[in-house]
Amino acid sequence: MIHKIKIDNILFLDIETVPQYRSFQEVPEQQQQLYADKTAYQRKEEVSPEDFYKKAGIWAEFGKIICISAGFITNRNGENQIRITSFHGDEKSLLNDFTDLVESHFNQPQSLLCAHNGKEFDFPYIARRMLIHGMNLPDKLQLFGKKPWEVPHLDTLELWKFGDYKHYTSLKLLASVFGIPSPKDDIDGSQVRDVYYEEDNIDRIITYCEKDVVTLAQVFLKMRNDPLIEDHQIKIV
Repeated sequence: MIHKIKIDNILFLDIETVPQYRSFQEVPEQQQQLYADKTAYQRKEEVSPEDFYKKAGIWAEFGKIICISAGFITNRNGENQIRITSFHGDEKSLLNDFTDLVESHFNQPQSLLCAHNGKEFDFPYIARRMLIHGMNLPDKLQLFGKKPWEVPHLDTLELWKFGDYKHYTSLKLLASVFGIPSPKDDIDGSQVRDVYYEEDNIDRIITYCEKDVVTLAQVFLKMRNDPLIEDHQIKIV
């Protein structure tokens, strides 16, 4: 089925998130208690909400998006090329910029958004943060009333499951089994918070996010038995 999708109709994306505040002490008191309640199941009894706060970025209610990288594949001179752009800075501004991209270039009925574990994380996280900022959702994130086959989202994790809902495979592992160079040669997701708040190095995070988008696209191409994109065909714009 995925072989029938025109590759240039797909927007590949990845997001990076962090806790809304640098430390638990900066969180408003009411939000501290709500965070404690929200994470009670995930935390071991001896782990306090304060100690667990570094993980707050995984929840849209307590985290924020600091980078969205997006890429699309085009054919230039008979070979595929992936063009990648990144949005960062003020969260509402980057969400507006991302929305502009989606609505201006990927708003057709055949347009699709693709992410790894996107249906569980990236897509709902983006939508929730938009609503928190009082923004209107782009059509590609409006899922109410749509049948499952009408949802314009592709998820490489879901494609790899083949219906096995107990199975989780990381993008890094998929890249490895497909023989794709690993994107995790600098930092991993667990380090993003420290790189953002302690090192103040957003450029390092952007590079990490862009590499994940390249790997995501490569994994999707492998799932179609299509040729991989060479390094010289990767364009950051």
